[in-house]
Amino acid sequence: MTADNQTFVFGSRTVKRMGYGAMQLAGKGVFGPPRDRDEAIAVLREAIASGVDHIDTSDFYGPHVTNQIIRDALHPYPDELALVTKVGARRGSDGAWITASSPTDLVAAVHDNLRNLGVDQLHAVNFRAMFDVHGPAEGSIAPQVEALAKLKQQGLLRHVGISNVTPKQVAEARAVVEVACVQNQYNLAHRHDDALIDELAGAGIAYVPFFPLGGFSPLQSTTLSDVAATLGVSPLQTALAWLMRRSPNILLIPGTSSRTHLRENLAAAQVVLDDATLARLDSIGRAS
Repeated sequence: MTADNQTFVFGSRTVKRMGYGAMQLAGKGVFGPPRDRDEAIAVLREAIASGVDHIDTSDFYGPHVTNQIIRDALHPYPDELALVTKVGARRGSDGAWITASSPTDLVAAVHDNLRNLGVDQLHAVNFRAMFDVHGPAEGSIAPQVEALAKLKQQGLLRHVGISNVTPKQVAEARAVVEVACVQNQYNLAHRHDDALIDELAGAGIAYVPFFPLGGFSPLQSTTLSDVAATLGVSPLQTALAWLMRRSPNILLIPGTSSRTHLRENLAAAQVVLDDATLARLDSIGRAS
């Protein structure tokens, strides 16, 4: 990976490939207020000061909490900042994740995001398919994509994305509207989208892996730990560096509520992996 591979054209603008995911700014279980709101605000401000120009969020984080923190920390936003959100779910009073994917639900959710972020237009909105909350499952997403396409025509969002989807659903969405990004679970050990990533790269479409570090159960691998020790960086930095090397259309959104961890994540963009190291890391996915 070289310095000229640090950016990617995401819809109508070029962004740095190392972005920031805001999910962890909410409370435990992505529900309620954070333990330390001042630190959450400081994390966001340091991210922007460090050059981050792509923030991934959703109004169902909290709910509303994360977007309101982003607004308090960063509004008025830098001109170059791409704010990206997702719709398709809502939260119950107990924190449960509930499907909210009718076209009417999606329109209301986009307006909630606009209001709580304090913007008139979002860079991109992802529809998160919820046929199975734990992973992609087949089912038509055409009505939902059509609803977002209409909001795009109205100028409320620049680009449409999709999340938690199968290759068949990607093809269905691309037949309805120009898709700017696909957001699925993907990391060193979760490699089900390898072929899809390559297909999207050929089409110039961003692929945004969520849980790039394993999610709520961080990646554990002797090979990963050994490679990281050789490189003199942490295993999680190594996992992020592998994603940067994996394909030029991958945009990273690692999340944290700590400035220390933010600095570690951003530094991963500068970790260089040679071909032999890359092969060792690739073996983790083949063995899983």
